[in-house]
Amino acid sequence: MKKYLMVLPFLLLSFKGFSQETTAQIQLQPGDDFRKAEFPGGEDAFRKEFLNMVYAYIDVALYAIKGEVTFIFNIDPKGKIDKVDILPKFKNSETFIDDMKYAAKKVKGKWKPATKNGVPVDSKLIMKIRFDNNTYDHD
Repeated sequence: MKKYLMVLPFLLLSFKGFSQETTAQIQLQPGDDFRKAEFPGGEDAFRKEFLNMVYAYIDVALYAIKGEVTFIFNIDPKGKIDKVDILPKFKNSETFIDDMKYAAKKVKGKWKPATKNGVPVDSKLIMKIRFDNNTYDHD
């Protein structure tokens, strides 16, 4: 968990070159009260539920994905996932992203949004999933 928090700023900066939209970055000042987004049961519960929805609704074999895929979920101030992006990009990645958005919307439970000084703000969740032989790694 701590490694994700330490890597997050570097990943957010590196993703800027791949982004098609410009979004405001959260600027933290000393003394700011920032609380990250929370899913009922934690990020592991979200990961498990998301992967179950991917397995239930998406035929990953159509994409012939093999290797690690990094998912970047944007959690809006209402606690909903409004954007999904992936790295690396590959053939048919836009269709794959649309399918992953669909799977994310099927996840039961709502995120408690991140807050800065008590005000809900956009935040990112970065999750890596390894796909091998048309399956995914649960852990």
